[in-house]
Amino acid sequence: MIPRALEVEILRLHHAEHWPIGTLARQLHVHHTTVRRVLAQDGVPLPPATRPTLLDPYVAFIVETWARHPTLRASRLYRMARERGYRGSPDRFRHLVAPLRPRPAAEAYLRLRSLPGEEAQVDWAHFGKLSVGRARRPLMAFVMVLSYSRHLFLRFYLNAGMASFLHGHVAAFNHFAAVPRTVLYDNLKSAVLERAGDAIRFHPTILQLAAWGRFQPKPVAVARGNEKGRVERAIRFVRDRFFAARAFTSLDDLNAQARQWCTTEAAERPCPEDRDLSVRMCFEKERERLLPLPPDPFPCQELLQVQVHKTPYARFDLNDYSVPHTHVRRSLTVLASVDTVRIVDGTDVIACHLRSYDRAAQVEDPAHIQALVDHKRAGRAARAIDRLHHAAPSATPFFALAAERGVNLGALTRGLLELLDTHGAAALNAALAAALTQDAAYLGAVRQLIDQERARRGQRPPIAVDLPNDPRVRDLTVRPHPLTDYERLVPEDPDGHPDEQPGTGDDGDDDPGA
Repeated sequence: MIPRALEVEILRLHHAEHWPIGTLARQLHVHHTTVRRVLAQDGVPLPPATRPTLLDPYVAFIVETWARHPTLRASRLYRMARERGYRGSPDRFRHLVAPLRPRPAAEAYLRLRSLPGEEAQVDWAHFGKLSVGRARRPLMAFVMVLSYSRHLFLRFYLNAGMASFLHGHVAAFNHFAAVPRTVLYDNLKSAVLERAGDAIRFHPTILQLAAWGRFQPKPVAVARGNEKGRVERAIRFVRDRFFAARAFTSLDDLNAQARQWCTTEAAERPCPEDRDLSVRMCFEKERERLLPLPPDPFPCQELLQVQVHKTPYARFDLNDYSVPHTHVRRSLTVLASVDTVRIVDGTDVIACHLRSYDRAAQVEDPAHIQALVDHKRAGRAARAIDRLHHAAPSATPFFALAAERGVNLGALTRGLLELLDTHGAAALNAALAAALTQDAAYLGAVRQLIDQERARRGQRPPIAVDLPNDPRVRDLTVRPHPLTDYERLVPEDPDGHPDEQPGTGDDGDDDPGA
């Protein structure tokens, strides 16, 4: 709107001075449409607002085509006009035909009303990302609102999987301490697997939940979000009144704040059904119409088959969870809830861990790792004893006698392996047999017998060489260098005799005391 004095000035300049519309707009610093409106209100006949265009001969054709095909794109309509002689540019064509496109008629909606205890509405809402260790997880809010009282439940999860979906339902029912008769969903895959008109195939897990809670699952019509407007408004209410500028340290802290907010600020707001009452008061009236909460808990878990490879870990949701080493190379079942991960072999639970939402983390049970370490140690000891028994048959009765005497079998095994490496299998077997005849099942006795046998034969004790336990080194063969090459390093005198080393030759003095 412009001042009345400016309208009078526009009329005076037009009638008295015969200023055209463009001059009035430029000189008075107003838009030309404002000038045309003032003149039209005064009854002044005005020229057309637009100049003729190349599209004018095709307007009737465009209007008729769009009347028969309201969803036809302007690009296709431009090609049809080009075939009929239109020579304008595509951009100009789209600009000119935009006002001619048929617009759908505005739809009016009835205000939906619900009986107390009859209906609840459910939906997910995305609230950005949350960093958990090396992972970036989506922060999803599960929202359930009772349609009559508007009492709502809010809980945040790090995914929108089936386990979280089920847990949200059960937590909401526990929050209300009751179950509504009907739960209204959008057509999300966690609730509706397939739909063809009125034929709906629900997710079997949702049907199990409905059978447990004795409620009726009901999806809204396709592309009819207005049918679940209560939960949509509740999500907007959560964004504006709870989550905006909210500080929290972890997901548990955020959910604790959400529980408190649902029972305080959200419950104290006025109820839309009766502005004189709060949501809390309306919920107290509605509570008696709700269904009772089932006595038995509902299993809120996700079931997944996993393959355990050569390392004792089962991978689930980007992380590895330890299992007993006896279950490698097998197919196991993961039962994952929001908080725990259980790994099952048939009907036996072989591992139970707290769930991790990190990425590439190894969640281990110390008992699983220690059992694997003990198994490896026992395996190494068994391999060492097996080697001794194959190299020296007398080792079997020798170990039996040593066990009866309480000898440390580990130290005995290591000592006998050293003797096997330095003296050979024949010498060790003979010494073990001699020790058995003397009833001396001790490592020292075996060493003494081996040394006595070598001394009797006039052999020198072997030189122990401590080689690394690496087959590339232990199996390496070193060829000795020819000694004649070392003789060339000694210098010779001009007569062809080797020079005498200092202090080793005859200095020509026969007096030893000189």
